[in-house]
Amino acid sequence: MAVPVEPVILSVKVALISTIITTALGTGTAWVMSRKEFPGKNLVETIIGLPLVLPPTVIGFGLLLLFGKHGPLGFILEEVFNVRVVFTWWAAVIAAAVVSFPLMYRSAKAGFGSVDRRLESAARNLGASEWKVFYTISLPLALPGVLAGVLMAFARSLGEFGATVMLAGNIPGQTQTIPLAIYFSVESGDIDTAGRLVAIITAASFIITFAVNKWQGKTGQGFQGRQDKKGPERGEMGVRSKYTKGFT
Repeated sequence: MAVPVEPVILSVKVALISTIITTALGTGTAWVMSRKEFPGKNLVETIIGLPLVLPPTVIGFGLLLLFGKHGPLGFILEEVFNVRVVFTWWAAVIAAAVVSFPLMYRSAKAGFGSVDRRLESAARNLGASEWKVFYTISLPLALPGVLAGVLMAFARSLGEFGATVMLAGNIPGQTQTIPLAIYFSVESGDIDTAGRLVAIITAASFIITFAVNKWQGKTGQGFQGRQDKKGPERGEMGVRSKYTKGFT
């Protein structure tokens, strides 16, 4: 009844690293896309959302062309830095980061979209730089959306299969994550091992989804409750005072 430990440890490691990457890139990209206008913005938005609708195997094939020995990035990494990505656990990280990026991006963008732009304008008028406006006003107020995106990106990374098997392959102890171990256990007739791994990943996904739903409901009700209690104008003045007092 023992649970294979290596796929579990590798899956958690891959999900953690890919989530750190998607959090940094997704938050920055979401802020730019929610605040800036530029030619081709709709095209960029469409490309960012493609991993949500494309089959993961298609994404994996594209990454294989990109990071393969004769691909543009793969060639540079191997020839210049002597680094090979394909069929390593870093390939699993890249695959997980690509497929989970749109979830992080969309959630963070929704968070930034809910921020009162007048607070940011007030801070700029008081002399704050764009970076200071971002980390003292925009990011704290968008935090519920950003953190929800972090949890969803982690859950998506944990369950990634198609792109991972295309780019990282199935090498036990090196690139075999939980979803791959489940698939190949079933294929080899080891239903008990597959069942235990399914139970682990289902429990983890349930806990993360439950936490996101509960926390979003709590933060939404909390903000609404404060607004109802203080009144819209007093509530806005309180938030404005809290986030702009450091600039006076």
